[in-house]
Amino acid sequence: MLNDPRSHGLWEKTAPPAPATAPLAGETRADVVIVGGGFTGLSAALHLAEAGIEAVVLEGSEIGFGGSGRNVGLVNAGMWVMPDDLPGTLGVEHGGRLLDLLGNGPNLVFDLIARHAIACEAVRTGTLHCAVGAGGFAELRDRAAQWSSRGAPVHLLGPAEAARKIGSRAYTGALLDLRAGTVQPLAYVRGLAHAAIAAGARVHTGSPVVAADRTGNAWTVRTKAGAVRADWVIVATNAYTTTPWHEVRAELVHLPYFNFATAPLSERARATILPERQGAWDTREVLTSFRFDQAGRLVFGSVGALRGTGLAVHRAWAHRAMRKLFPEIGPVTFEAEWYGLIGMTSNHLPRFHRFAPNVVGFSGYNGRGIAPGTVFGKVLAEHVRGAVSEAALPLPVTAPEQIGFRAAKEAYYEVGAQIAHLADARLPARAG
Repeated sequence: MLNDPRSHGLWEKTAPPAPATAPLAGETRADVVIVGGGFTGLSAALHLAEAGIEAVVLEGSEIGFGGSGRNVGLVNAGMWVMPDDLPGTLGVEHGGRLLDLLGNGPNLVFDLIARHAIACEAVRTGTLHCAVGAGGFAELRDRAAQWSSRGAPVHLLGPAEAARKIGSRAYTGALLDLRAGTVQPLAYVRGLAHAAIAAGARVHTGSPVVAADRTGNAWTVRTKAGAVRADWVIVATNAYTTTPWHEVRAELVHLPYFNFATAPLSERARATILPERQGAWDTREVLTSFRFDQAGRLVFGSVGALRGTGLAVHRAWAHRAMRKLFPEIGPVTFEAEWYGLIGMTSNHLPRFHRFAPNVVGFSGYNGRGIAPGTVFGKVLAEHVRGAVSEAALPLPVTAPEQIGFRAAKEAYYEVGAQIAHLADARLPARAG
């Protein structure tokens, strides 16, 4: 997008076209104006339009320009935080609601894909969280026990069974979560836009918001070329926030994440690596993720930014790490390389904010954007149309929290990932 091959990489090359849209021009009226054309904003627009509520989406660049169009494409259930820890962090009531809502989040994603015939390479055979060493396996054992106690279809796999499903003996086990799956994320978000427009929502791209003013009981949200007057405003910009609601960006630390996509692998390699086509990632702090696309390309990623010295460092690491995990893969070439930014909060949980009267939004997905973004978009739609009260929301209302030394932390993540991947070159191949 925007003539940058490292912004959306493989996803832009293989996604169906976005719907035809244009920048906002002139003044218009709606019930709700939604700022941001990603998973959250377009899910909100779709669910509002289906309920007969007039919604206008203002996207500063293109549909899926932010994290929605750049991520790995894992449709996960829950968040990074352990299930048993949520009630202690959010309180019993909100913690229980969030667990139920996000534990079932993939259901909504795959139901929308089926109902609206969204062509996004959807595969629902689960995901594999891969254990590194004894500590990683202990973590997954705890996570499995906590989800199992809540009736979730998760299975802890020992080394041999994990090796069969992963296609590598590098891990000490894995957690198979059958609620989850994979999608082509840019194709999915473009599909949401098609569905929202078909339901009656109006979507304007190339329309960055420059101001928002309240007069009486209504808001006027302005771009350089137009304005929307509405009763409600949904702020759905997350890590790529450049809107007047700068407090969203102030509470998020940017964690860069990259992906490389190989040329389609041989039939032999595709038969042994992730043979059931789960998406996978491991328990390292500087984690590794891998999955296939529909054409048999292996998408391989980790923490880091493909800019400056990071481009060569991470590219070399990806070649080495791929061969360590899958020795039979042989020489590979990369057809695409790209990276994006994850918005991390201080407690690794999303936030719900009431920025002003009738101005609301969720943010801080911490690397879990597809299912939570889709679900929270629906929740916001239900809230602004009066079907769900503020007291019944899955998260409490909180004031935006400005993170100290944010720039230093972001630099640490970017440089630290390079150091970790350089150090990994000196480590021997891991054995199971």
